[in-house]
Formats: sequence, structure tokens, C-alpha cells
Amino acid sequence: MAVEKNGILLESGTNEFEIVEFSVGGVSYGINVAKVREVIQSSLFPITKVARAHPYLDGVITLRGSTIPLVNLPRCMGHGQGVQCKSIIVTEINAYAIGFLVDEVSRIHRISWNDMESPPQVGGGSRVVGLVRFGDRIVLLMDFESIIAEVNPQINKKLTEVESRNDNLQSLRQSAPIVVAEDSTMLRNMVVSTLNDAGYENISAFVNGLEAWNYLHPEDGPAPDMGRGAVITDIEMPKMDGHRLLKLIRDDAELRGLPVILFSSLINEEMRSKGEMLGATGQITKPEMNELVDFLDSVLFSI
Repeated sequence: MAVEKNGILLESGTNEFEIVEFSVGGVSYGINVAKVREVIQSSLFPITKVARAHPYLDGVITLRGSTIPLVNLPRCMGHGQGVQCKSIIVTEINAYAIGFLVDEVSRIHRISWNDMESPPQVGGGSRVVGLVRFGDRIVLLMDFESIIAEVNPQINKKLTEVESRNDNLQSLRQSAPIVVAEDSTMLRNMVVSTLNDAGYENISAFVNGLEAWNYLHPEDGPAPDMGRGAVITDIEMPKMDGHRLLKLIRDDAELRGLPVILFSSLINEEMRSKGEMLGATGQITKPEMNELVDFLDSVLFSI
């Protein structure tokens, strides 16, 4: 199945996106089209085993001269060994190419983030960031970033380690109000914890753009004081994505000057262009936490 990606750059800030639907063990899952390089037949690509590999990895494949790690998604999702994986979804996430074995790929859907619901906390819930209903069917949107961070220690290292700084800079960071919007529980906790370690202590974290917007722009009561503060937001989130959140901030008379940093695995050429059109202060690819902290310092403290 060829994945047509010409349509992923939708009108700016419309809160829409496209997903590729696939199945594993009789369960329907989805992945953002922007993360998919291509879909290939697993039978056409021999798998080379790798010694001492992560338990989720079946090995590597060679695709047009590049060596790509291959995750056995049924094993990762706890579906056992009986699933017949006919397809490989080749992704590029966090500037890292990796393949995922799945049963089969069916179709592409265009939907609104507002139609995506938070998942129930049941088996496999830590691997799912949301669900979308199509009549009597449910498609679960997977948290591929957390899987990649688990199988690639270098990504975890970049997400959790920042360079030490002098006490004067840490005292400036301490009072700066930071809003974080990130739907992945694991990644949100990592970002908040790592910012805390860097000296940023005044952090308000939210699971999606809508919750962050309601905090910044409450219907009742006073708005928080965001002077010398910033927003750090993922792009793909249920209810409201990061681009829509950015657009709302830039369209608001009180908030339009607030620095907004897109911190996402989707920062490719097309998405960077979209972020620039919407007025992003900066766009940083996960998992570069050192780059994120350096950029925050430069924006907030002119360092």
C-alpha cells in the first residue's frame, strides 16, 4: 500500500490530521500519516537477527541501502506470537527511521483532533494516546514515541539529561512560568522532570492543547501570569493539537506575544513551514532536551 502524503499539510490551525489504520491481533490501531515513510510487504524483506537486541526487536531489514530496525508490534502490544504480520510500516519519528511489523494496513482517515477521545486505562493503555470512533468501530492511536524511546536508549538519554548550568541561571529559571502540553504520559513526565532538573520549577503540565488553552484563557476567573514565561507543546494531541493551540494564542490580544515552542517528533520540512506560518517562536525535534533548554534560556533571558 502506498501512502500518499501530499495532503498532510492541511490548512493551518484547523485541528485536523490524517491517520493510517492498521490491525494487530484483531485490534484496529492508527498512526499519523506524517510519521509514515511507506508501507511495505514483510515477505519481501528478509529479517537479519541482531545479537543482544531489545526484546521487541525482531532484527533489522535493508531498505534501499539503509539498515532499519524492526519492532515486532504484536509482541510489544502483548498479542502473543500467533499474529501473522503481513506488512511493515516504515516510520520516521524523532529523526529516526524504524519499521513496525503489523498484521495488515487498511486505509487512511482524515479526522479532527477534537474527535479523538482519551483512552481508558485498560490493558495496553500505556501504549495508546487516544481513540477515534467510526460508527461501531474504534481505532486506537498508538504512542509510537514511547516505544521508540524504550528500544533506543540514546533517545531516553537525550530526553532525561541536560547540561549543568551556573546558579545564577538556575535562579532565573526557577520563577519562569512554563506551560507544557504533551499527551504521552511517559514523555510528559520526562519533559517535566528534566526541566525541573534544569531549574525550571514553575511548570503547569497538561495532556492536550485544549486543557492548556483553558488554563491560559479561562472562561471564569483570572488568567495566570505568564510574564517571562513560555509554552512548550507537542503537535499531535487529542481534543486540540499544538498547531491549533499556537493559532489561538497568536489570535488572542492578551497572549499573542507569549513564546510558543513546538517540541515534537513531527518537525520535518513541511511541518516546520506550517509552524512558521502560524508564528511558532521555535521548533525543536524530540528528544533534544538540551536544545530545548538552551532555546528557552535564549528566549526568556536573552542569553
